Amino acid sequence: MDFDYSPKTKELQQRLLRFMDEFIYPAESAYHAEIAANSAAGKRWTPLQTIESLKPKAQAAGLWNLFLPVDSAEAAGFHGAGLTNQEYAPLAEIMGRVMWSSEVFNCSAPDTGNMETIARYGSEESKQRWLKPLMDGKIRSAFAMTEPAVASSDATNIETRIERQGDEYVINGRKWWISGAGDPRCSIYITMGKTDPDAPRHSQQSMVLVPADTPGIKILRPLNVFGYDDAPHGHMEMVFDNVRVPVGNILLGEGRGFEIAQGRLGPGRIHHCMRLIGLAERSLELMCKRASSRIAFGKPVAAQTVTQERIAEARCKIDMARLLTLKAAWMMDMGGNKFAKNEIAMIKVVAPNMACEVIDWAMQAHGGGGMCDDFPLAYAYTCARTLRFADGPDEVHRNAIAKLELGKYAVNPKPVEMPITRGC
Repeated sequence: MDFDYSPKTKELQQRLLRFMDEFIYPAESAYHAEIAANSAAGKRWTPLQTIESLKPKAQAAGLWNLFLPVDSAEAAGFHGAGLTNQEYAPLAEIMGRVMWSSEVFNCSAPDTGNMETIARYGSEESKQRWLKPLMDGKIRSAFAMTEPAVASSDATNIETRIERQGDEYVINGRKWWISGAGDPRCSIYITMGKTDPDAPRHSQQSMVLVPADTPGIKILRPLNVFGYDDAPHGHMEMVFDNVRVPVGNILLGEGRGFEIAQGRLGPGRIHHCMRLIGLAERSLELMCKRASSRIAFGKPVAAQTVTQERIAEARCKIDMARLLTLKAAWMMDMGGNKFAKNEIAMIKVVAPNMACEVIDWAMQAHGGGGMCDDFPLAYAYTCARTLRFADGPDEVHRNAIAKLELGKYAVNPKPVEMPITRGC
């Protein structure tokens, strides 16, 4: 592996850093002010103009749809940035420094994973109807998999039924933590459910495209995360009650849901982890600045040994997580998701835990300020902590890693599947 970034990535990094300095960081206060104003006016679930006004600037700067891998772009017939996973990863890190900024560049979840899914597995009609407006930033989407009644960390538990009746599929089930479903622009759900409960375990599930305006879809409530509801994005609990869609809306075919999920979740985990690394980097930066400017017991907080130890540990942990994530991205580019399954599982454990720890140390250095919205740390912590669940809880990934490691020494090793869990 070459540890240096490609010339294309370096050039995009510089452009992206300039954009962050010129537009994103100065807009942070306006972003929070708009959320507060919308809340006071009872308009929480409306698109934020702070973000919308920056999107044309990102497009004009050539910083749009950077995420779509080469093979997905070619499959869709689109010509985006043409970056590999390894080339895109450091750009995701820069965007991750401000949690909402990836939407400005049309590089935010769950749209990124959904666009890749439709690009790889959708029909030409689906690409024109859904992928094109998603890539143009005109609509948004959601991924409907997780359910409240079962342990969705094991996706074979999913109970939502997708039953064929003539030329239609009829969908019945209850979902929750459906990220993006609160956005009024959410126009399409990629929905996972069982088409054949009697099939082999990993052939029971299918994925189908469900337009958001289809009769029978009911949003029950937004779920808050440590007190935040993430409006207008939202994480919704919802019901599919005899929802009917044409059979042509199925992706790839019946029983291929796990196969699709394997292709969807690998890149998504790279994106999440690199954004978390960017978030941890900014938290370390804020910690150093705060600790250097605050005086406690007659000397700067930065002079306290415990603070120095945490700063040093944070530097080490961030760099280790970055290198492991870049290795996973490189391996995916070299051999695909299965080739990199162990590294993908490892980064999904390492990066969120690292980010939680670094952000927590930064909060401590800020004292009471670390717990309120005067600084971005409290909300950053909730996002990092959430990602120890999203795209698979720590325990699932640790089990996969352990099985792969034990398999090296087994007499008759069995293949280990990459865990398939909810995508945020």
